[in-house]
Amino acid sequence: MRDDKRAAALSHAPGQEEISLSRVIAPSFFALHQRVLSQHGEYVLKGGRGSGKSSFISVELWLALLRNPSMHAVVFRRVGNTLRSSVFAQLQWAARALGMADLCRFTLSPLEAVYAPTGQKILFFGMDDPGKLKSLKFPFGYPGALWFEELDQFEEEKVRSAEQSILRGEGPFYCFKSFNPPPLESHWVNQWARRSRPGRWVHHSDYTQLPPQWLGERFLDDARFLERENPRAYKQEYLGIPMGLGDSVFDNVVSQPIEDGRIRRFDRILSGVDWGFYPDPWAFNRVYYDAARRDLYIFCELTCYKEVNRETAGRIKALGVGAGEQITADSAEPKSVEDYREYGLFCRGAAKGPGSVGYSFHWLQGLHKIRIDPARCPDTLREFLTYRYDRGRDGQILSGYPDRDNHHIDAVRYATEPIWGRRGNG
Repeated sequence: MRDDKRAAALSHAPGQEEISLSRVIAPSFFALHQRVLSQHGEYVLKGGRGSGKSSFISVELWLALLRNPSMHAVVFRRVGNTLRSSVFAQLQWAARALGMADLCRFTLSPLEAVYAPTGQKILFFGMDDPGKLKSLKFPFGYPGALWFEELDQFEEEKVRSAEQSILRGEGPFYCFKSFNPPPLESHWVNQWARRSRPGRWVHHSDYTQLPPQWLGERFLDDARFLERENPRAYKQEYLGIPMGLGDSVFDNVVSQPIEDGRIRRFDRILSGVDWGFYPDPWAFNRVYYDAARRDLYIFCELTCYKEVNRETAGRIKALGVGAGEQITADSAEPKSVEDYREYGLFCRGAAKGPGSVGYSFHWLQGLHKIRIDPARCPDTLREFLTYRYDRGRDGQILSGYPDRDNHHIDAVRYATEPIWGRRGNG
């Protein structure tokens, strides 16, 4: 995919037709394909309906076997009776698309695909029958490529157990995981995909990045209709954006890396503290408010348990927070505020007052974007994304803001009090 035609030829056997990978790999996956070529690891592909992620993985699975003649592959679905009509059929398509269908055997009992020239196998399993994994056997080589399709339907610990059981030895190993993000940000797979890890690459795609002719006019008409009639459902189903169930408190949160260079340009940094010890944590955040764009940047957090004021104050000072940066803390603990002052921090208690909780939440909800760095502030991002209104017995949303799992949200509210506290400003 280096020349103007973005083509890379693949030859499987002497005299066999060369295949241009640009005919089977969409442009939105070119960079990821190059990554897979150069580095083995864990590849997480998420996105909406018709995004091409399953087609891409099925092609890459065959290519991984062709590059590694001693490697075999294992493909998983949550339920075994869904394998034949989904991933099994998808790998049959990939073999045809790569021009190697005549070199592959597909059998239904057992359900497997074999690359005939080498005898390499792709086996298919449902996680509803984990006992079959114990008898996993290959005539030679090792299982070095895995694919978990519809990852959100699995239990996290079962995925981890399967990886630990199968991916052993020196490798190389390729582990592909694909899913459409569930509506709730609190779902384990949405939170898991946000956690960075060495050797893990996360890729998000949607149907708008595919050549239209790959999808067909009927698919595009259905997408355009839903976008018109139900924009929320369209974003969830076709763009792969978790839209919740209508009870999320914050719909303006963006997970976004905030570079050091940008942070150095922030001219007024504000800090907030929510006191805690155990089981509730002590929470600290630093933020910057861009008034012109109504964007709030949250770029620093600290979360501690069972630490006294002197220790938490030391952590704050270790960040470079000096006496000139205002820290607004929960005024419910005036002694702790005084301790911070004695330790050389410019700390004041939040003014609070009647209606301040509701006003601060309304102000945060009314911002254009709340931009949170996922690597620097994972606890803060989780709280903002999963914070929801309570519902009554009849299922209706209740007014008010639940006082649970909101420690960093409170720290951010306190930090920004100098802005929203001037009613009518900000």
